[in-house]
Amino acid sequence: MNYRHAFHAGNFADCVKHALLVTLIRLLQRKEKPLFLLDTHAGAGLYDLGAEEAQRSGEWREGIARLRQAPHPRLAPYLTLAGEERTYAGSPLLLARLARPQDRVACCERVPEVAARLRALFRANRQVAVHLRDGWEALRALLPPPERRGLVFIDPPFEDRNDYAALAQGLREAYRCFPQGIYAAWYPLKGRGAAHQLHFDLKTGGRLRDVLAVEFWRRPPLDPERFAGSGLIIVNPPYGFAEEAAPLLDVLVDRLGDGEGAGFAIERLLDE
Repeated sequence: MNYRHAFHAGNFADCVKHALLVTLIRLLQRKEKPLFLLDTHAGAGLYDLGAEEAQRSGEWREGIARLRQAPHPRLAPYLTLAGEERTYAGSPLLLARLARPQDRVACCERVPEVAARLRALFRANRQVAVHLRDGWEALRALLPPPERRGLVFIDPPFEDRNDYAALAQGLREAYRCFPQGIYAAWYPLKGRGAAHQLHFDLKTGGRLRDVLAVEFWRRPPLDPERFAGSGLIIVNPPYGFAEEAAPLLDVLVDRLGDGEGAGFAIERLLDE
């Protein structure tokens, strides 16, 4: 499968993972020390919701459009950063907008034309570096950062089922290089089997400590062929994250859920 995020930008899964990402970074920025923010699978950074791809799929209408039509105070920080009515800010632009003067952002994108769009977007921003490189390789090459504090956002396209295993392996390798880093790694929820296997691999593969799994589903994830929700693996979550995430997810279930089967869970996979 040749994944093109322009068809999916601003859908419900984007809204959930990006709202949680904003929460994570704002908690980390309670300390004044510089942060390194790494986006391993960056994409184009800014998406036109009026473009042909977005209009053809219409997925943003069940995501960011719902949140903008019924805003809630808990969503205000995320919605402020997500852009104007007809656009949607992807994760690299969210990171750039969140970055303080002392912070540094690196974005990795392996598709040349997409990386070129990303470079054009950040041409005037010296805090953001764009790398034309594979995101998995970047975990080894760019960690640990000189700042010694950082958040790594891993959002692979899941073009095949092997990406679940690659995610578990990538987290272990990155943690070996930078064990004090905070990691946020996204995965899709269809049937429960792949997610359960991912959790099992993380719990039994060694090396990792202090791991949460945060999941949101619009409908019960029972059909392995139907996209029902998504999850975020958080390694080394900052103090207070679970307490901030739960009420935020309550709002997202109310706004984005598809009937009574919608819900969320925050599960501790590994202790500190």
